[in-house]
Amino acid sequence: MAGKKVLIVYAHQEPTSFNGSLKDVAVAELSRQGCTVTVSDLYAMDFEPRATRKDITGALCNPEFFSYGVEVYEACKKQSLASDIIEEQRKIQEADLLIFQFPLYWSSVPAILKGWMDRVLCQGFAFDIPGFYDDGFLKGKRAILSLTTGGTANMYSKNGVSGDFRYFLWPLQHGALHFCGFRVLAPQISFAPELASEEERRGMVASWAQRLKTIWEEEPIPCSPPWYFGR
Repeated sequence: MAGKKVLIVYAHQEPTSFNGSLKDVAVAELSRQGCTVTVSDLYAMDFEPRATRKDITGALCNPEFFSYGVEVYEACKKQSLASDIIEEQRKIQEADLLIFQFPLYWSSVPAILKGWMDRVLCQGFAFDIPGFYDDGFLKGKRAILSLTTGGTANMYSKNGVSGDFRYFLWPLQHGALHFCGFRVLAPQISFAPELASEEERRGMVASWAQRLKTIWEEEPIPCSPPWYFGR
């Protein structure tokens, strides 16, 4: 798919980690297809995860009472957001596909990635009221979560101790990505790589690389409660 642009938002501290291998194979395979691949390596960038007054470079609307959502919304319209936010938003605007690569922390994303979502996917850029879910500002773009877990696949089954893996995907895929208009692809979950053999880990990496060969042909999942809770 020559000409396509991909943004990988990568959240792991160790370049030689299993998550790092999944990121590297994605860069290699998508580049081989002729895609332009950009990586936001959040830890290497020392990305600021905290949403603070520093995210607004201009004058505040109400300096007496700080409301982050209100101030960022107005700053977005005035193009007076912090430079690191603007840079990440530029990467998103140019991308056809976003890949989020991360280890699962407490059934969610690492704090640095949550902070990226909090700060970058702001009102006025990714959505508005109205202008969310199917009408979100990022509609037409694809997004996929590629993540690793500490627990095994059996633990994340419907009758497993952690419950169906789709349960923890609801706030990430539906509440964040779909809310902003993304067409969400089924997740790529590598279960318990630390408990797997070297051969099994190589198989997981190969499975991801193989899927990426046809990623542009995939249809998005139906973003509705039955997909997550209806089984």
